Amino acid sequence: MTIAQDLPTVLGLPQIQSLAAPDMAAVDALIRRRLASDVVLINQIADHIISAGGKRLRPMLVMLAGHAAGGSGPEHHQLAAIIEFIHTSTLLHDDVVDESDLRRGRSTANALWGNAPSVLVGDFLYSRSFQLMVELDRMEVMQILADTTNRIAEGEVLQLLHVHNPDTDEAAYLRVIERKTAVLFAAGTRLGALASGADAQVQQCLYDYGMQLGFAFQIADDVLDYAADATDLGKNLGDDLAEGKATLPLIHAIAHSDAATQQRLRQIVEQGDAEAMPEVLTAIRATGGLDYSRQRAAEYAAAAEQALDGLPPSPAVAALRGLARYAVERTH
Repeated sequence: MTIAQDLPTVLGLPQIQSLAAPDMAAVDALIRRRLASDVVLINQIADHIISAGGKRLRPMLVMLAGHAAGGSGPEHHQLAAIIEFIHTSTLLHDDVVDESDLRRGRSTANALWGNAPSVLVGDFLYSRSFQLMVELDRMEVMQILADTTNRIAEGEVLQLLHVHNPDTDEAAYLRVIERKTAVLFAAGTRLGALASGADAQVQQCLYDYGMQLGFAFQIADDVLDYAADATDLGKNLGDDLAEGKATLPLIHAIAHSDAATQQRLRQIVEQGDAEAMPEVLTAIRATGGLDYSRQRAAEYAAAAEQALDGLPPSPAVAALRGLARYAVERTH
């Protein structure tokens, strides 16, 4: 039996975290070092959101993609930090737009310091990420990340256009999450491969993996807004409903309910009526909205795994397969 045949094809989350731990420690140290500013308020707000932790999934994807494509080093660490800075800046801006007061189980920056400081520190993190890009002195990296951040901004605006809009269908919903979530996953995995010197075919495999994983992750996240425990989730349940966002479980319920229920659900979306959560849950369960959404997430996760078939077996590839499964099996 060859060494490749002896390798596990899928790793569980504890194994993935153990495999990635040395790289993630280096990435975390770099993030904290490059957060520093002589403006005290920037340090306070940036440290508040960075120290809240979260999954650090996006920088981990950069590192694992790098290993899957042949290896990793300081350039990968810097790219991972860039991806996390971009992601964190979008969280600060999102919380202002959505008027959120809880994230990762803690008060949001805008709840503690106000909207203006949160927006401005988000801008700081965006600009810091571009400073880090320039230091790498690679035009292709700059191009990928410039295109990605532009797409993310488009996604934010596109989502605004669908707020309180009960006519939002699945296709429109998927267009939003492609831009808001999936493109950053895909950029991270492609950049990890690029920094390893991978050829175009390997870069495409890992880009496709990241894109499909991003869809799976966001759909699963939207399911949790209707199905998770608030303490586990780290944010208020029903936030999407309160913000007038029709995500896939509710979109499915509206499309498959009787006329009277459809009319009521449309009214709830238009009003952003969080107090109607029990009614909405009843309709979602009656139409199989959660099961349908979980199935769609599983389909994207399977497509992510399929994208890895073009890569030779390795612990990093097994970890990436494991993350695709974790994305849809997690409870928070």
